[in-house]
Amino acid sequence: MAWACQVGPRSPISRARSPAGATPPTASPGSTPPTAARCSRATTFELAGRTLTRATLAQRRAGGPWRWAELLPVADPARRSHLGAALGAPRLAVKEEALNPTGSFKARGMAVAVSRAIELGAPSLVAPSAGNAGGALAACGAAGGVPVTVVMPSDVPVVNRGEALAAGARVLLLDGLIDACGAVARRIAAEEGAFDLSTMREPYRVEGKTTMGLELAEDLGWRLPDVIVYPVGGGTGMDGRRPGGGLRADRAGVQARGVRGGAVGGRGDARGRPGRAIRGGDRLVLEAVRASGGAAVAASEEALTEAQLLAARLLGSYVAPESGAALAAVRALRERGDLDGGEEVVVFDCGIGQKYPPPAGLAAAERVAG
Repeated sequence: MAWACQVGPRSPISRARSPAGATPPTASPGSTPPTAARCSRATTFELAGRTLTRATLAQRRAGGPWRWAELLPVADPARRSHLGAALGAPRLAVKEEALNPTGSFKARGMAVAVSRAIELGAPSLVAPSAGNAGGALAACGAAGGVPVTVVMPSDVPVVNRGEALAAGARVLLLDGLIDACGAVARRIAAEEGAFDLSTMREPYRVEGKTTMGLELAEDLGWRLPDVIVYPVGGGTGMDGRRPGGGLRADRAGVQARGVRGGAVGGRGDARGRPGRAIRGGDRLVLEAVRASGGAAVAASEEALTEAQLLAARLLGSYVAPESGAALAAVRALRERGDLDGGEEVVVFDCGIGQKYPPPAGLAAAERVAG
């Protein structure tokens, strides 16, 4: 069968040059295609036809509206963002996973896992979730016509709960942490025969996420950047044993401090113990980081919020808190000497900020008379 949930559009690399996330296409090296802003309406289509053809358009796989630059009333769509410079990494680029269905990279793993579960004859699906995974599972299950149960902590953001409910999932709320939700999910799987899609309890979600690494290499002309910075939660995206993860650059795994008792460190915590925050994925994550010659970083709430706001104001992208943690890690790696200012760095933006409570300390909106 086809995918139970079609992942798309592709999540392109943003060169951090413009709010649109891409430099406009060029007719030839060093030239910019004529745009409607520089031409009379009578000549716009004639000039556009020189560079905007079916063949050239097919090659412009990223860029959003700027793929059609010849027909747009903007003379120079390229605007350089100062986000990389502000973080100490002028060659910063952002991989925009927020463009996937349900607004996060979770759609990749769930699309493959749900499709495979249906192929194997699963009568229903279940998973614990504190956010994006539940929404992605609900959406993919709905697309595949299979019942879904999502077990969530009772304090999960309303938008995540509503997303799963809107897709027709049964949502169970539990007064407890995500590990307690996982226990309930396992019980449901045992009692009802549901296929358990919990993190690291089946092999298919991680296979879907390997496409991030493959796509990154493709976006960069089948090479990799010097450094990849990736926010870590459950750990499936950092499993370096998989084909996509095998396309290795130096990698930094990032996690917010204070999550489930500790953040992940390159060699564990001060006593050599891996951080408990990623539970079953801890060994795989640390193996991937060490094998790449990379490092692990803990981002404070204050640092990730600052970086989240910087992305909104300098890149024009309202990223999720975990993406803010990854951006904050770029600055931290630079300050401690693990990152050279001339290295090419790609940060994975794993989701949209709109699905989370707004950052603390935002200025109040002003009321005006009508």
